[in-house]
Amino acid sequence: MKLMLGNEAVARGLYEAGVTVASSYPGTPSTEITEFAALYEEINAEWAPNEKVAAEAAIGASIDGSRSFCAMKHVGLNVAADPLYTASYTGVNGGLVFAVADDPGMHSSQNEQDSRHHAIASKVAMVEPSDSAECKEFTKMAYDLSEQFDTPVIIRLSTRVSHSQSLVEENERADYIKKPYVKNIAKYVMMPAGAKPRHVFVEERTKKLIAYGDNCPFNKVIDNKSDIGVISSGAAFQYAAEALGDSVNYLKIGLVTPLPEKLIRDFAASVKTLYVIEELDDIIETHCKKMGLSVIGKELFSFCGELSQAIIAEKILKKTAETYTLDINVPVRPPVMCAGCPHRGVFSILNKLKLRVSGDIGCYTLGASAPLSAVDTTVCMGASVSGLHGMNLSNPENAKKTVAVIGDSTFMHSGITGLVNICYNRTNSTVIVLDNSITGMTGHQQNPATGITLKGDVTAAVNIEALCKAVGIRRVRVCDPYNLSDVETAVKEEIAAEEPSVIIARRPCALLKNVKHNPAFTITDCRGCKACLRLGCPAIFNREKTVEIDKSQCVGCGICKDVCKFNCISEGKV
Repeated sequence: MKLMLGNEAVARGLYEAGVTVASSYPGTPSTEITEFAALYEEINAEWAPNEKVAAEAAIGASIDGSRSFCAMKHVGLNVAADPLYTASYTGVNGGLVFAVADDPGMHSSQNEQDSRHHAIASKVAMVEPSDSAECKEFTKMAYDLSEQFDTPVIIRLSTRVSHSQSLVEENERADYIKKPYVKNIAKYVMMPAGAKPRHVFVEERTKKLIAYGDNCPFNKVIDNKSDIGVISSGAAFQYAAEALGDSVNYLKIGLVTPLPEKLIRDFAASVKTLYVIEELDDIIETHCKKMGLSVIGKELFSFCGELSQAIIAEKILKKTAETYTLDINVPVRPPVMCAGCPHRGVFSILNKLKLRVSGDIGCYTLGASAPLSAVDTTVCMGASVSGLHGMNLSNPENAKKTVAVIGDSTFMHSGITGLVNICYNRTNSTVIVLDNSITGMTGHQQNPATGITLKGDVTAAVNIEALCKAVGIRRVRVCDPYNLSDVETAVKEEIAAEEPSVIIARRPCALLKNVKHNPAFTITDCRGCKACLRLGCPAIFNREKTVEIDKSQCVGCGICKDVCKFNCISEGKV
């Protein structure tokens, strides 16, 4: 037995199931699955440029006969939806499993969508574990389910299940024999003539999966001889079990799509009062009501955010959790860009120039936070570039006062096509690629621009300058974001140009292990103008009338020295 994160347990399940191909894109809270999978020599694990590419690679491996895997966070499933929906029609050869990690409460996401909708709409099977032991076992069983019913299977995780720990029993790797590939145009070529009969197959498969759910190892009835019943799944089941104990009966749903019918009817008939406890949307509750069952659900529990033991106890048992308060006002600690973050210099200039900034997904989204407040929009991966083009189409004068910012990993993910659109449809748009040489937000994963694979092997690195020129950008320049005057000059010149342009602000992430820092800076004879505080650097703090630098945090980037008009900030000594 070993204590494992839910994500690590999924990776162990991949190993034990005989998986040989894992292609994913990092996204919290799913990232660690593929990182742990890469530790097994038997699994060819990789980071793909985006989730669509990752899904297509896994589908290709499955068609070739291997057991394959693809992981992403919930918004990544939107990107992978196109191949997923068609893979539902083609079915599989070797087992094909996707893991999607939802983020109730939006701990690190721009929305809290419920991925069960994708499983329902694509008509594929979805299973949902509640702890690490189930993460491993459900993963292994998902491959059997995939091959038995000729379907992709989605494992739905959540932040709490992915990042909590419980005991997992380790077993040997399955002796899975790769299936032979047999040419089958009717099954794998989804033009209308082939897709129409495959849709009929999908509907018949759904009926079989519904019947399977009535008596399958994923679903479980816990009979505590009560006349109160609770239907739940995933993390919500754990909250309910802790809050309500053995005072109620439980129907724990593990196969959440498609939902069973006879099993739920029989469970409902065994109790007088029936609750449905689920996070986010009312999927199970609506299913029950469509069957004519009387259930209590979202009239008690919110569609927003996470559930908890306290919420369930309060709503059902009318018990209010005991809480403690402090007599002092504890200041909040909002997330900020790290001391020495190369993005800070760029945002300070954009703020100074009062430009509108079309933003994107990454560490640099924090450029929207005070005191920089330099980002105007953030929608999804790649939307900064495409959105900038739309703004400039709407009003060509925007080109003189608007830029897009996008990280190097996000540019590889989905910024390139937006840049092609700018060139092809001709707007005078300026895109700033914030190249910190890593995928920073999700924990320093490699990407196609770094030249290192997930396994640590040296490979070809995308040359961002050459790529931009290849798609039609003639004005491409590189600047150091620690050099504020260089950045300001570049931005002013490029937004004034009468053609598209790209600025690459290149400086490695300050947290990378191989980055050497300068000695901490020092403030002497501070005049109290507080200009350096407007950088939002956590190493600079207010001391009543003056400002000081925390030498334990300062990495000597020097941009504070550049903004101090009185030369009160000097380089430290080695």
